[in-house]
Amino acid sequence: MFIHPDQKAPTARLLQFLRDGEYLASDCAKAQAKLMPDPGMRRFLLNQSRQEAYHAFVFQGAIAWLAPRHLGTGPLLPPMERYRTLIEEAIGRGDFAETLMAEQIILEGLGQAILERIEEGLAKRNAPFERMRRMLLQQEEAHHGFGCRTLERMFAAGVTSPEALRDRGQEYLTLTHEMVATLGDLFTSIEEDATAWASDVGRYVPGWLHPAVQRKEGALQTEASSSVAAG
Repeated sequence: MFIHPDQKAPTARLLQFLRDGEYLASDCAKAQAKLMPDPGMRRFLLNQSRQEAYHAFVFQGAIAWLAPRHLGTGPLLPPMERYRTLIEEAIGRGDFAETLMAEQIILEGLGQAILERIEEGLAKRNAPFERMRRMLLQQEEAHHGFGCRTLERMFAAGVTSPEALRDRGQEYLTLTHEMVATLGDLFTSIEEDATAWASDVGRYVPGWLHPAVQRKEGALQTEASSSVAAG
C-alpha cells in the first residue's frame, strides 16, 4: 500500500487517536462487566474488552510502521479525556445505561464511522490484511449492536428512558464532534474532509438522541396539550 511520505505522520496521529479510543472502550467494557449480574452479558462485555485491547494493539503496530516517533502514549485529546472522565463517573454511580449510551452506542459509532472511511481508502489501494480489517469492523458492529439492543430492552422494561439520557447524551455527542474538530488538520493532511467524517457518526446514533427528534416530540406534546386545553 502506498502512503505519501508527507501523509505518514498525520496518518499515525489519527491511528493514535483511534488506539486511545480502543483503550477507553476496553477499560469501559471491563468495568461494565462488573456492573452486570447476567452471566451471558458479562461474558460478552469481557470478550469485548479483550477485542478492544487487541484493536489497540493492531493500531499500535500500524503506528510503528508509519511513524515510530508517535509510539508514545502522550496526553489524550482534551475532549477524549473529558469523555473518559464522564464514563468513569457513570461507572462510579453504577449507571449502566449511561455507559451503554456513551461507549457502545456513541463512541463505537464514531469508531465505526472512521474505520469504514479508512477501509474505503485501504480497499482502493489494495491494502494487505483485508481479512483482519474486516474482522475489526465486524466486531465494532457487534459491540454497537449490543449496546443498542440492551438499551432498548432497558427502555421497554422501564429501567431508564430516552428522556433520562438525552441531556447527557448531547454532552457526549458534542465531545465526539470536538474530537474530530481537533483532528481537523490531520484530515486535511491526508486529503479527507473532517466534516464528512463527523456527519458519518449521525448514521450510528439512535433517533431518540438526535436533537431534531427531540424538537419534533416536544412540538407534538405541545400540540397535544393545546388540543386537550381547547377541548
